Amino acid sequence: MRHTIKAFIHKGEKFYIAECLEIAVVTQGKTLDETIANLRQAVALRLEGENPADFDLVPNPSLLVTLELEPAVVS
Repeated sequence: MRHTIKAFIHKGEKFYIAECLEIAVVTQGKTLDETIANLRQAVALRLEGENPADFDLVPNPSLLVTLELEPAVVS
């Protein structure tokens, strides 16, 4: 059983996109804070009424978020 749900955040054209492929969740936000809040809510809604064991998860798993950033351009 896994203790974490892995999510990946990257910058789209206008919004940050958060994807959690393990449980089929995708959301977005204008800021990182909004995206993370939306991700937490989307994961909670996806798991609501479900048995976490069906997803190979322990009860109340945590989110492990990876953020993709473009490197700063140094002149």
